[in-house]
Amino acid sequence: MADDKNSERPMHSDPNEEAIDEPTTSGAQEADETAWMMKEGVSVGLISIAAVLVLALGLLQLTGLVDVLAPVADTELGQWLAFGVLVLIVLAAFGWSRVGV
Repeated sequence: MADDKNSERPMHSDPNEEAIDEPTTSGAQEADETAWMMKEGVSVGLISIAAVLVLALGLLQLTGLVDVLAPVADTELGQWLAFGVLVLIVLAAFGWSRVGV
């Protein structure tokens, strides 16, 4: 019997063996899993976009092409501290989106 069960398993590498042992059995479970995957995809996408925008702002600030943070802080050190706060906000948002995963 054990050989029959193993012969039915896919032959590719399987990162989550529990998925084979516990297939989706109801439409409600499938809908829950789909909603969870959509939430995760959207949250990672939004955090990635925010991270790239903060990176672009930092690079523009470093080269002196923009002075966006000047209204927040008058000195260059103050502007970099404000940039650091933006980085911490993005990291905190990413950490918050990963809670419970």
